[in-house]
Amino acid sequence: MKRIVGIVALSVSVAACGISRQQEVQMGQEYAQQINAELPIVQDPELNRYINVLGDSIARLTSRADLDWHFFIVDSKEVNAFAVPGGFIYLNRGLIERTGTMDEVAGVLGHEIGHVVRRHSVKQMEKAQGANLGVTLACVLTSVCNSQIAGAAINLAGGAVFARFSRGDENEADVDGVNNVVRARINPTGMVTMFQKLLEERRRRPAGVAAWFATHPGEEERIAHVQGLINRIDPATLRSLPRDSRNFQQFKARLASLPPSPPPRRSRQ
Repeated sequence: MKRIVGIVALSVSVAACGISRQQEVQMGQEYAQQINAELPIVQDPELNRYINVLGDSIARLTSRADLDWHFFIVDSKEVNAFAVPGGFIYLNRGLIERTGTMDEVAGVLGHEIGHVVRRHSVKQMEKAQGANLGVTLACVLTSVCNSQIAGAAINLAGGAVFARFSRGDENEADVDGVNNVVRARINPTGMVTMFQKLLEERRRRPAGVAAWFATHPGEEERIAHVQGLINRIDPATLRSLPRDSRNFQQFKARLASLPPSPPPRRSRQ
């Protein structure tokens, strides 16, 4: 909890003016440090190498290739993913376990990378005022106001102004997600199939994907939107883009061999 409070001072210093790239990176680095101290991050070197190679292959072809991108797997059965300004991307183990092919994970990565490229959370922070800025950081950076980290910040600061990205932000990140994976020579179809899987699970077992839909607004219309973007791609080009790989299946098997994810921890007061 004390570590979380520390970043509020930095955020207040930029509340009255726009956030520069340097400030964005500094806040991202400090907040990622707090997240990595609070959440159970998978420490397996092979798993971390794979997700960073895949993520970097997408991120380095965007307009923000100059960022020092980092990709992490959170050892949580909860289905979710979030992006921290400055190039820090987190995917929950529960989300990865629900994927079947490489393009589904790549689609999530491409989407979250899009949020960073477009500085969505930075723009929300620039709108924050006064004491609400600390909790805005917790909620916006992770997009999960019901998480243990954000919960602690909410108790401290009193209320959230921005608890999640808007539908407009999500649509922009979807556009970028498709473009990002195509540039990386990966099939974008995984974005659609992943959406479909999550919607189907929500019908059967809503609690399992509640966190995802709480922080990623839009449902069937987003599938139609993404499918429309994919339909504009030349069919021959689309067929040439891979959907899966042996390395990904080995990655999935190694992830499945880990002990079960730990139960959520209580916030430290």
